[in-house]
Amino acid sequence: MPAGRGAWAEGRARLRAAATTEPGRLQIIGAVLALLVVAFGAVTAFEVADRSAAADDVVGRSQPLSADAAHLYRSLADADTAAASGFLAGAQEPADVRERYEDDIATASRLLVKAAANTEGSSQSAREITTLNEWLPRYTGLIERARAANRQGLPLGGAYLRYANQQMTTELLPAAERLYAAETARLARDDRDARAWPWLSLAVGVVVVGALVWAQRRTYLRTNRVFNQGLLAATAASVVVLLWLAGGHTVARSQLTDAGRHGQDSLKVLNEARINSLKARANENLTLVARGAVLTDDGKKDKYETEYGAGMGKLSAALAEAGRLADDSEGREPVKAAVEQVDEWQKRHAAARATDDAGEYEGALAKVIGDDGSTGQAFDEVDAALKKALDHEQGEFTRAAEDGRSALTGLPVGATALAVLGAVGAIMGINRRLSEYR
Repeated sequence: MPAGRGAWAEGRARLRAAATTEPGRLQIIGAVLALLVVAFGAVTAFEVADRSAAADDVVGRSQPLSADAAHLYRSLADADTAAASGFLAGAQEPADVRERYEDDIATASRLLVKAAANTEGSSQSAREITTLNEWLPRYTGLIERARAANRQGLPLGGAYLRYANQQMTTELLPAAERLYAAETARLARDDRDARAWPWLSLAVGVVVVGALVWAQRRTYLRTNRVFNQGLLAATAASVVVLLWLAGGHTVARSQLTDAGRHGQDSLKVLNEARINSLKARANENLTLVARGAVLTDDGKKDKYETEYGAGMGKLSAALAEAGRLADDSEGREPVKAAVEQVDEWQKRHAAARATDDAGEYEGALAKVIGDDGSTGQAFDEVDAALKKALDHEQGEFTRAAEDGRSALTGLPVGATALAVLGAVGAIMGINRRLSEYR
């Protein structure tokens, strides 16, 4: 017989022999109880650490990256809007409009660098970042050509501007939207991992408490002693870990669910609203730039005016959903203000279109980019209200998510320490019984 099998067979024989005597049975029970308590602590520490890491990612990585991706999209769309507004102003582009465009491009560039530094090289996000890095210089180059031609009074400037807008709407913005979708999907995965119930830890905990209760009942039936201090301490430690695990995870799960339901969902809708308002504003400007030269595919309508109407429809729908999701007055009030300004924007737009259709281009231009009562002013009010709503919902999300993460703080270390104490208590309790046989 091989030596290994002989040793194994000998060990089983000794175990069977030990199980025939009460001291032997007590030694086996003590070893099993200690092993179960330690296993409970180890499994709990592992599962909670995994969920705590996922909660950390929600707060510190995936949600900020998702927010940055939305900000990147907004910066690109706003740059396109500012470029069109500056073009409409004529050869002398207003300094504030030029500054706004440059700030948007600088912000987009900075966010691309940040995203690249926090993204794996083979991921969907990395591919979209590469696309954006390739197309952004091309876009800015076209804008500079459009400006140069516009300063010289050349009609070619409008063509360059329309081509730049085409690159923005067909290459840059779709890539930014896909990046936002990828980062939001990563946030959803991290959130799901953080909220997953630690079923294995809970199951092991129930088994451990049950085993300890059984051991104490067995001791009582054989000795008629109500309490065994060691086993009682082990049971108390295990119950504390079990209740801490269940309670802490329940609180964490509740807070993370609240962060998603009342924070992230609202952020997503508000970002959609802001993006659609920017698209609508860019198309409104381009309607005047193109002057009817660009038609829809069927050749019957002005392309930019048609897309303006579609964008405003999406904006109104998003604001209605944002109002429904807002759960307090601080969230509802800016959305309400945005709705009112959208209505005003549409009224002013209708007046501008009527003026332009009557052949008064300069009058229509003043109603779109002018200083008093223009659609541009209404757009700025909408954008400011949406920013206020976004800031509020971002704060709501961050507070709830951090509360969820905090609910798990200390549990892995605490579970480990209590498991060690519980194992020591179980061994001491059994040893107390063994001493009675010596």
